[in-house]
Amino acid sequence: MKFWKMNGAGNDFVVLNNLEEHLPVELLPQIAKTLCERHLSIGADGLMVVDAPTQGGDYKMRFYNSDGSMGEMCGNGARCICRYGYETGLAGETQTGIVTGKRISSRLYRIRLNDPTTVKLDASVEVDGVRYPCAYVELGNPGIPHAVIPYAGLRQADENELRELGRAIRWH
Repeated sequence: MKFWKMNGAGNDFVVLNNLEEHLPVELLPQIAKTLCERHLSIGADGLMVVDAPTQGGDYKMRFYNSDGSMGEMCGNGARCICRYGYETGLAGETQTGIVTGKRISSRLYRIRLNDPTTVKLDASVEVDGVRYPCAYVELGNPGIPHAVIPYAGLRQADENELRELGRAIRWH
């Protein structure tokens, strides 16, 4: 199996061209879990799969988190796919539609994210009895959720506590 290992703004990805590999889509979640396991395999934050287009691009980007769950879109991964498309002469799409990218230099790529479809600037979320003020935005349709929360003392915060808070907010 051929693959690329790419990095985008601190996230790393395994990129697999399923137009060439012809792997069944139902196996891709397990392949993501296997390939992304850092201590037993290649290791990555996610699996980016180049697959047959459905909306007019040369290929579709399927994004799988390292746990095998499918994500709609990943901005850092999309920049990697943008470079992959440039290097291989293809133009692509994502689960949320066509995403345009631009080559700035041999190592720098810019993408245009989908327009916001939901914007709530005065939202809040409660986790473990603590209410956090936040802004909530969804990009595209289906919307890719983003929450922004002010966090006092962020630079000195415990990384594990932040990770758990992030997980709780993600599934809120």
